[in-house]
Amino acid sequence: MNATRFTILALSLVSSLVGAPLRAGPSRPVTLDDCLQMALEKNLDIRIQRLAPDIARYTLSGAYSAYEPALNAGASHRSVSQPGGVDAQNRPFGQALSKTESVNAGIGGLLPLGTRYDLTLGYNDVFGSRDLGGFPLDFENTAGGFRLSFSQPLLRNFWIDGPRLNIQLSRKNLAISELTLRQQIINTVTAVELAYLELIAARETLAVYEVALQLAEQLLRENQKRVEVGVMAPLDEKEAQSQVAASRAALLGAQNNLSIQLNRLKSLLGDQFVSWHDTELVPVEPLRAEPMTFSLQDSWAKAMTLRPDLQQAKLDLERRQITLKYQKNQLFPQLDLTGSYGQGGSGREFSDALTVTRDGRYPEYSFGVVLSVPLGGNRRARSDLRVTQAQIEQALLGLKKLEQDIMVQVSDGIAQARTSYQQVQATEEAAAYALEALRAEEKKLENGKSTSFQVLQLQRILTERRFAHIRARVDYNAALARLAQSEGSSLERRRINLEIH
Repeated sequence: MNATRFTILALSLVSSLVGAPLRAGPSRPVTLDDCLQMALEKNLDIRIQRLAPDIARYTLSGAYSAYEPALNAGASHRSVSQPGGVDAQNRPFGQALSKTESVNAGIGGLLPLGTRYDLTLGYNDVFGSRDLGGFPLDFENTAGGFRLSFSQPLLRNFWIDGPRLNIQLSRKNLAISELTLRQQIINTVTAVELAYLELIAARETLAVYEVALQLAEQLLRENQKRVEVGVMAPLDEKEAQSQVAASRAALLGAQNNLSIQLNRLKSLLGDQFVSWHDTELVPVEPLRAEPMTFSLQDSWAKAMTLRPDLQQAKLDLERRQITLKYQKNQLFPQLDLTGSYGQGGSGREFSDALTVTRDGRYPEYSFGVVLSVPLGGNRRARSDLRVTQAQIEQALLGLKKLEQDIMVQVSDGIAQARTSYQQVQATEEAAAYALEALRAEEKKLENGKSTSFQVLQLQRILTERRFAHIRARVDYNAALARLAQSEGSSLERRRINLEIH
């Protein structure tokens, strides 16, 4: 087989295989950007994690409910009958009947500085009759008023109390949930890119196996002719038949691998795998190996700024600092400033009592302090404080270790990318030399100066070198994707603008 014929055969097989669908279903050409867009919209992992910020946002909104005022109102009726009798002076008195109708309303709540307030308004209308030795007496009186009372912590719960703690922690949790979503998107983008690369590699590998099978079959046909004319031993024909069988087996394995890689990519792109199971995704981008310039310092700076897990660790440390502030405040005794102010009024009718109250002639007020000191030394609060202090120290060490691990990952990623690019160049040269060696050996076989075994051996070497070149290009592009993942810059690298609402 001459070199020109070999090259035309190889190129035609690669072209026909890359353009032909593996399955009976429709084919769909896709770019990597197409795949990333579908994944951002339909990937189940992203859709699951996208709900986390909403949940955290609802939780934060609920934490503010501590400052919602509460309205209380009520009305009641009470009737009391008392029998007659004789008093201490031996004077008879008749039975008495009294009725009380009460109405009240109030509003109370908590302010952001820890102040508790309560505004109440209420009146009691008491009326009835009493028999005083045959002289019935009717009576009625309405009394009540309004009162505003408050309580302000001066020590414990002054700097921060339970509601303020929950609000601040909920804010941090919201930010952490958004970073978790960003991390999931980065991981998914990286997974899609790697799956896309593996799909290209699977198609190119299948093409190489097709070429290898065609070469083996061509050599078998030529050997059979040589055996027929008596210029070659039958053993050489058997060797060629063995190579054809082995190439067919390898081709079947490559077809199965292509199907696996297709399913892997499809599972990342959407939530309806069954509906397009038979659709053939055809990558339209070639497997290139573009040279890149790397800067370790720049990559480290990106990682320290963009890595979501590092930012999460810092936010978690801030959460613990907030808890520590709260627990320090709980060490103080409870000292509250209390006070109240109100106006009262009474009269025969409700309107009379309300008028007296409005005139402000009967004010009442109070103020004072209430001190509460735990006699046991407040051991629970002190223990909680020590636990949080130890957890903060632990978190600081964990943050330092994470930073160091990230720097190692970035450094290893750059080294891997550089090595992979060098392997691309080396495997490309190795494949070219293997092709030249096979061409030369085929000419020698045509001239009777070589054996079929030698040609088969060089065919296998050429196939291996081509596989190595495909794998080197995949590994290089995968190394770039993983380096961006370790930097936290995958979205910027793929020009994806992420907005979390």
